[in-house]
Amino acid sequence: MDKNTKILFISSTGGHLTELLQLSPMFEHCDYYLVTENTKANQVLRQKYGDRFYTLVFGTKVHLFTYLFKFAFNCLKSLWLYWKIRPDYVITTGTHTAVPMCRIAHTFGKKVIWIETMANARTATAAGRMVYPIADLFIVQWKSMLEVYPDAVYGGWVF
Repeated sequence: MDKNTKILFISSTGGHLTELLQLSPMFEHCDYYLVTENTKANQVLRQKYGDRFYTLVFGTKVHLFTYLFKFAFNCLKSLWLYWKIRPDYVITTGTHTAVPMCRIAHTFGKKVIWIETMANARTATAAGRMVYPIADLFIVQWKSMLEVYPDAVYGGWVF
C-alpha cells in the first residue's frame, strides 16, 4: 500500500465502529480518514484523529420518521465528504451509515471493501445485501456466511 493511497474508513457507531477500529494499524500506511456517527462516546476520536475524523448524524430506525430525514442529510453529507476527501478506497464494517458512501464511491469507480459484521453468523444484514452487488471485495468473518454471500472472501474475525 502506498502512503499516498487515500482510504476512507466508515461505519456506524457501536460494535461496527469497534470492528472498524481494529483496522487502525493500517492508518500509518495510507492517507486515511475516519467517518462515523456523531455521539458523545465518539468525541474522543475527534481528539485522537483530529482533521482526519468526520461525523454524520446519528440516527436509528427505531424513530423511523426522523430517521428518514437524518438519512437523507447523511446521504448529502456523504457526497460532500466524498468530494472533499476523494478516496481511492472505502473500507467499512457497516451498516446503514456506510451504504451511501459505498454507493457514491462505486458510482465514481473507486474500490469498495465491505467487511460484514461478526454479529451475524448465518443471516445477511440489510446493508450488506445492498452493498454486496457493488463491493469490489466483500469479506465475511464466519465461514458459514459464505453460504449467504457465495462470492465473498472468508477473512476470519477482525479481533
